[in-house]
Amino acid sequence: MANETASAEPSSEVRFNSWKEIAAYLKCSERTVRRWEEEGLPVHRHPHKARAAIYAYKAEIDAWWGDGHEPPKQNQDPQEHPPAVAARWWTRLSRAMLGAALAFALASVVFLVGFGRRFHWFQPGALNGQIHSIAVLPLENLSGDPQQEYVADGMTDELITELAQLKELRVISRASVMRFKGAKTPLPQIARELQVDTIVEGSVAHLGTRVRVSAQLLDATTDRHLWAETYERDLSDVLSLQRDLAKAIAGEIRIKLSPNESARLEGSRAINPLAHAAFLRGRYFTHNQRSPEGARKSIQSSLEAVRIAPDWAPAYSGLADSYIQAAFLAALPPNEAMPRAKVAARRALELDLDLSEAHVALGWILSNFDYEYSASESEFKRAIELSPSSSYAHQGYADLLNGLGRHDEAISEIKVARQLDPVSFFISRDVGRILYDARRYDEALEALRQAADLSPASGVVYNWMSWVYDKKGMAAQSVEMDLKNAVNRGASQEVLQQLREAYRVSGERGYLKKHAQLIKDDPYEQALYTARLGETEKALQLLRQACEEHSGWLDMLKVDPELDNLRPDRRFGELLYRINLSPSI
Repeated sequence: MANETASAEPSSEVRFNSWKEIAAYLKCSERTVRRWEEEGLPVHRHPHKARAAIYAYKAEIDAWWGDGHEPPKQNQDPQEHPPAVAARWWTRLSRAMLGAALAFALASVVFLVGFGRRFHWFQPGALNGQIHSIAVLPLENLSGDPQQEYVADGMTDELITELAQLKELRVISRASVMRFKGAKTPLPQIARELQVDTIVEGSVAHLGTRVRVSAQLLDATTDRHLWAETYERDLSDVLSLQRDLAKAIAGEIRIKLSPNESARLEGSRAINPLAHAAFLRGRYFTHNQRSPEGARKSIQSSLEAVRIAPDWAPAYSGLADSYIQAAFLAALPPNEAMPRAKVAARRALELDLDLSEAHVALGWILSNFDYEYSASESEFKRAIELSPSSSYAHQGYADLLNGLGRHDEAISEIKVARQLDPVSFFISRDVGRILYDARRYDEALEALRQAADLSPASGVVYNWMSWVYDKKGMAAQSVEMDLKNAVNRGASQEVLQQLREAYRVSGERGYLKKHAQLIKDDPYEQALYTARLGETEKALQLLRQACEEHSGWLDMLKVDPELDNLRPDRRFGELLYRINLSPSI
């Protein structure tokens, strides 16, 4: 354990004054250093609360290391590793003694493995039991530059993507693991929340024109080290680094790879570092800045990646995702964004037919813009086949099935997505949304409440809760949630006051009328309010406008409970026919 009192501080001795400095010296994460402190790493603490900080001396760390404490195995020149004392200690052994020791160890392992197999207490593929699930925690940025955070986040995402292709392993998706970024949550607690057996944690550091990724595999329930490794490559070889890391993890947990999985993890190509950096920036804006401005930045970065690397499939897949998000977030009109997304997704598949992300993007486009549902289903199924742990693919397929009225299948599929992304706000919200469309209102409300707990500031859940309350005949609660939605979407105090006053004076109907006057939503969403008022002509007019503009909400036209009072009208059937969701007129 750490020394509790400060010793003399020789001014000439090299000293580290934070966990971060110690971690940088040892080329590992801060979490690892804190764990090594429990194993005796000499870390000091100031005795005065006003100076409640830790520090350590280089000489003491080197001596501790050289006293037989081994660091994680690292692929680097021994001279590069700071505690060179360990290397000198090893050289004191004679080659003959070392050879004899290795021979004895090898013979012992062969005997024990053979004996253990015979009596069934050693089983290949089991580390304290069969490993079925894994979470990759956000890699720590060791560059010291907050502007490089997108690199660490992006490489975390890429490692998850590589592992998600393994059929025998459940891999937690990005949204859930990112909730633990920068947190000091104990690993067993993370394991319980994500329901995983193992956890990967590590760090990323840029070293001039090279990149170093250190990673370690831990038993999630006991916090026990299973494996650690450091990879260093030129920036142009970063893709092979990630695949080598994924392959090493798969080997360490003894996942049996199919020939196709092995071939994909073996295959890699050099990539222009500028293209890769632009690609990662695009992904960062797509995932971290879900706003019109973030979507536009994502498009700009993705276009740069495509320009620099015009024959690299992921760059086009990333561009397709950027345009799709721009359409959903109203950064660009769908009639402008979706055709561009389709061109990019098609180009990605021309370059790499086995790129799961491109199949997902094309599935979204075919269902939400082209209304080619059979083709869309084929794309989502292929994406899931290529990447069984892609929560995004399962979520997209669930939305398609829901829009077609195949609710039982949709609920099953979205629950798979939630297992892969258990603390994702958007997937939890979609569980509630699909249950709502299936008219399972009590279950929908519970799921939406859980989503709201995950992200209380998000307005894209209270609208759904409002509609569920409306279908349950709970007008006051419906209005309350609708007002909460308006607040989170930036409505002014003046508008909010007018809405409250309309409800006070004229009840729910007065509120809905005022809402339709003051808040100009997407035409589909406006149609929901006018349909609730019984204004059939205006509602149908708004739905026709939504069809012309390819509104992102149209995938719900066949199943939306708020439109049930329009369904007997022949003109509503014409709208369904227009987007391939109805029998002939």
